[in-house]
Amino acid sequence: MCMSARKQEKINLLPQKGFEATTTGRLLAWVLSTFRIIVIVTEIIVMIAFLSRFWLDAQNADLNEEIEEKKAVLMASANQEKEFRDTQKRLSIFSNTVSLQGTAPNALQKIVSYLPDDLFLTQVTFDKSAFNIEGATPSEQSIQQFVVNLNASGSFSEVFLQSIQSETKDSNLLIFKISATLTKSEGK
Repeated sequence: MCMSARKQEKINLLPQKGFEATTTGRLLAWVLSTFRIIVIVTEIIVMIAFLSRFWLDAQNADLNEEIEEKKAVLMASANQEKEFRDTQKRLSIFSNTVSLQGTAPNALQKIVSYLPDDLFLTQVTFDKSAFNIEGATPSEQSIQQFVVNLNASGSFSEVFLQSIQSETKDSNLLIFKISATLTKSEGK
């Protein structure tokens, strides 16, 4: 019985009577109660942080799924956008060609109308308002007359004879290249 009697005794190192009235006792009581409140508040903050972790994880998972869905949509529409851009490019080329269609035939008709009788054209290329004309003739005078006719017409500016050469030694034909620019009033 001796042991059970000892176990029931409480050991208290602080004196019970009169200690609360002293400055040290009041200070110690205040520190213990304040630290108790600080520990409780800290535990509440830790619990809130721990529980908010689940909410933040769920939001993170939702955002990752949304990003993956948007990536899939972008990848699916990438080919469509590429095709759309290609079509836009083709349409702009077509519209430029259509706008030039009226100009090129009219200018070509004028070029042909200024040809001397013994001169014939082998190739005419057109780029916006510039013409490159290639042809053949037996006479240098026909080439000169053609250049003068183009200059005098007022439809063409910057008419230049780029080259002139003999076709072969046996043939008496001269091959020539002329470049000409359509005047602004004719190009519209």
